[in-house]
Amino acid sequence: MADPADPQVLDRSWRTWSSLIVIAIVLTGALLGVLIIPAVQGRSAGIDTFTAICRALGILPGSPAVQQVVSRNPPTPVSQVVWTPGVLQILAAANPERGRAKVTEVCFACHGENGVSISPDIPNLAGQSGAAIYKQLHDYRSGSRTNQSMTDIAKALDESVIADVAAYYAGQPMRNPNPRTLGASEAAIKLVELGDPNRNIPPCSACHRHGSGKGHEHGGDGGEHSAHAAGPPENGRG
Repeated sequence: MADPADPQVLDRSWRTWSSLIVIAIVLTGALLGVLIIPAVQGRSAGIDTFTAICRALGILPGSPAVQQVVSRNPPTPVSQVVWTPGVLQILAAANPERGRAKVTEVCFACHGENGVSISPDIPNLAGQSGAAIYKQLHDYRSGSRTNQSMTDIAKALDESVIADVAAYYAGQPMRNPNPRTLGASEAAIKLVELGDPNRNIPPCSACHRHGSGKGHEHGGDGGEHSAHAAGPPENGRG
C-alpha cells in the first residue's frame, strides 16, 4: 500500500487536480466563447442561435454580434487587363503629346483639357496613375465596366491611343485639397482614413493614396469630387 506521505503520491494528486482544473477552465471558456456569448450577442442583433454559433466557429462568414451586410449589386465581368511585359511596354512607349491631341478631340468636354472636370459626377483625371486610367478605359472597351458614353468612346480607341491619353492625363498636376474643403461628410472622411471594421472595409487611402505601396493600377485620391468618389463603379470610380 502506497504511503500517503510519499512525495510521488502527493505529486500525483496535484497533477490530477491541476489537470482537472485546466480542463474545466478550457471547457468553460469554450462554452462561453462558442455557445453562450454568441447566442446572447446574436439574439441582440436579431440573429438566430444556430447562425450565431456557426459564425463564432468560423463555419459561416460574419460576426455573431452584427447582421451580415448582403451586397445586392449585380455581378460584373472581370477585368481583362493583365500586366504582361507587352502591356507595360505599351505604357512605357506612350506619347503624352499624341494623348493631348486625342484629349482635345474627344475627352476635354467632360474631363477637362487639364484633367479637372466641371461636374461632380465626372472624375478628375489630373495626376492619376497612367496605368489606372489605361485599365479603366480598357475595361470600358471590353465591357468589364459599364457606362454607355465611356464604352462608345473607349471602343473607338486602340491600345496605343488609350496609353497616350493615360500618359497625358497622368502628367497633369494633381489637385490635392483638404477633403474637408470638398464638402465631404465626417462619415466619408472616416471611411477614407480609417475604413469600417464592422463591415470589413479597409481605409480607401490604403490603396488609393499616392505612396501607399499598392499596385500601379490603383487610382489616386487627390482632389476627387466627393459625389463621384462615393458613386458606383459604373460612374467611372475606381
